Amino acid sequence: MTHTPESTDDETTRMHQFPPRTDPAKDPSGASAGRSPDGPQYAPSRRRRARTTAALIALAVVLGGAGVAAYGFGGGNGEKSEKGSGLPPATALVTRSDLAQQDTVTGSLGYGDKQPLTSGASGTVTWLPKPGATIKQSQNALKADGRPIPLIYGDTPLYRELRAGTKGPDVAEVERALAALGYTGFTADEEYSVLTAAAVKRWQKHLGVPRTGTVKPADLVVADGEIRVTGQEVKKGQKLQPGSPVLTYTGTSQLVVIDLDAKKQKLVRRGDKVTVVLPDGANAAGTITSVGKVASTEGGDGAPGEGDGKTVIKVTVQIDKKDRGKLGSYDGAPVDVEITSAEKKNVLTVPISALLALSEGGYGVQVVKGSVSSTVAVETGMFANGRVEITGAGLKAGDKVGVPR
Repeated sequence: MTHTPESTDDETTRMHQFPPRTDPAKDPSGASAGRSPDGPQYAPSRRRRARTTAALIALAVVLGGAGVAAYGFGGGNGEKSEKGSGLPPATALVTRSDLAQQDTVTGSLGYGDKQPLTSGASGTVTWLPKPGATIKQSQNALKADGRPIPLIYGDTPLYRELRAGTKGPDVAEVERALAALGYTGFTADEEYSVLTAAAVKRWQKHLGVPRTGTVKPADLVVADGEIRVTGQEVKKGQKLQPGSPVLTYTGTSQLVVIDLDAKKQKLVRRGDKVTVVLPDGANAAGTITSVGKVASTEGGDGAPGEGDGKTVIKVTVQIDKKDRGKLGSYDGAPVDVEITSAEKKNVLTVPISALLALSEGGYGVQVVKGSVSSTVAVETGMFANGRVEITGAGLKAGDKVGVPR
């Protein structure tokens, strides 16, 4: 006789705790998977667990990408993240500095506009300097009938004979030239005295011309400084007519000339500092030395109502002495000039990349202190040179803010 062991109460209990395994294909109701269509679920299916896991991963990725901005939700109240979490990949310092916005205009680097050099002499031209020559004060600008005619610095053309008792700015001009050349014994004012005449005689002796003690328009030519000859207006052997041009010239210092749109005139002032970008890409510091007051029409005939051209003013820029060695021999070369169109002094700034778009609108920055961070809402001001002006509660120079790596 076969003995069948009786089931114990514990075994029965364990059997009732787990549902029997059945083939899912034979049980479309899903009861075999531990759930009832109408009753509670006992355990999720593998497919549902996979979908749930994928959703959690996706949510983590989204929060990870927008976690910095998320600190600002609710008004950017600066709540700290948990230690070691939510920190940016890199930081930058909040700085207090000046910001300046630049406007780039086109100019021409050379020696400035050509000007005519006139002489009151008559006679036959016997010598002229060659183009490219430099003429300084008391050096010869030409010779007529073999007589040297030197240059003096000034801005008043000689138009009359100067002798003892003559007064005026042309007298002061000659006296300043004599003093600069080392002739003394007189007062450099606007009165041509006998002492002035005596100094003139000493100078005439040095030049090898008759010692008259007087100065006539035929004896000198006048320019506002050292000149660079660009061309000859008369030829050797030609007869001179008093008052006619004999040479063309420029200054000897390279400078930038800008035909500036008259609408931008308010952006420039004499003495302003600018940056000149040279044809080879090098930067040279410069200073605006003159701003034209009279506008002209560029590219049109200037007739009223035509409007074909642009109205411009002439602006000149002198290259700072420390950068003149970068200029080479450029003459008429196009350059870019960066002028300051707006400026803010002594403001808090951060890199533009530090700004975060907050969900409630506006911007914030992620302030990092040690291993914790907080988002602070900020107001933005000027943007310039990759940085932005900001103001925000508690922010100060030296704070660290999050930036991309």
